Amino acid sequence: MRYADSGTTKTISKIGLGTWQFGSQEWGYGGDYERRIDSIVRRALDTGITLFDTAEVYAWGRSERLLGSALGDAAASAFVATKIFPVLPISAVVQQRAVASAARLGVRRIDLYQVHQPNPVIRDGTTMAGMRRLQDVGLIENVGVSNYSLSRWRSAEAGLGSPVLSNQVQYSLAHRDPEDDLLPYAANHGRLVIAYSPLAQGFLSGRYTVENRPSGSIRRYNPLFLPENLERAATLQARVREIADAHDVTPSQIALAYVIHHPEVVAIPGASSVEQVEANAAAGDILLAADEYAALAASARGFRPVGGITTLGRLTSFARRS
Repeated sequence: MRYADSGTTKTISKIGLGTWQFGSQEWGYGGDYERRIDSIVRRALDTGITLFDTAEVYAWGRSERLLGSALGDAAASAFVATKIFPVLPISAVVQQRAVASAARLGVRRIDLYQVHQPNPVIRDGTTMAGMRRLQDVGLIENVGVSNYSLSRWRSAEAGLGSPVLSNQVQYSLAHRDPEDDLLPYAANHGRLVIAYSPLAQGFLSGRYTVENRPSGSIRRYNPLFLPENLERAATLQARVREIADAHDVTPSQIALAYVIHHPEVVAIPGASSVEQVEANAAAGDILLAADEYAALAASARGFRPVGGITTLGRLTSFARRS
């Protein structure tokens, strides 16, 4: 496993574990999934994964509780990240919600506390005043944001008066917008981009076709899985498979290797099984040659999906649970 050069007190693995699916039924992992969580987390730790990402809104706190329970004493060495869902992210609310998240996680300090998405009416300075207070009292170590544009990321840093370590955004071979501005900013200023949906919710795994479309409400709402988009992705999927065969690995592992090819990027794929977390972790050691990376990027540029690529599934999930 490789690790990011983050300057944090704890190491951050290039491949982490996203835990939106912990406690959530909409992924379609089955009723016995929760019984596998402890073994998934333990195996993640064994493979060198240190980054574990959750959020208060995932199953309304249940994901945090399940992750905290699974980590146990290992939380002291893991890099634990969670997020506040910014319904009213004024200073006092930010502080109160961080206390609640820390209690659910069973930690004395949250390694990375993130704003889940920008609030359209409340300025970042108001939110960051709460974050600064949390840092002052030692409840959080680092501040992050999620789904922020570059201008809002900079605004958050101005409001905090110090670096906002990371911006967690959708980034994969099927959604490369962060390469335009967020990645250069992170590279030039010692920040991190945390890639969620680095496999585009399994779209890049090669598992799904027009004849074998996904089940589960999250993927059904993702326009990538429209039949026309599955057809349009044939060239990209073929390139991913070609490079995977050259490395004797899976298409999913190559898709992850592409994302973390950049020194300033870490990725947080989910895992439905111990075997999947092992495969994800192994991708942390894959090094793409320059020509392989260029070939993947060229194929990705040629993929033009219909209907756009959105976080609709994620937002629909929030609405359904509210």
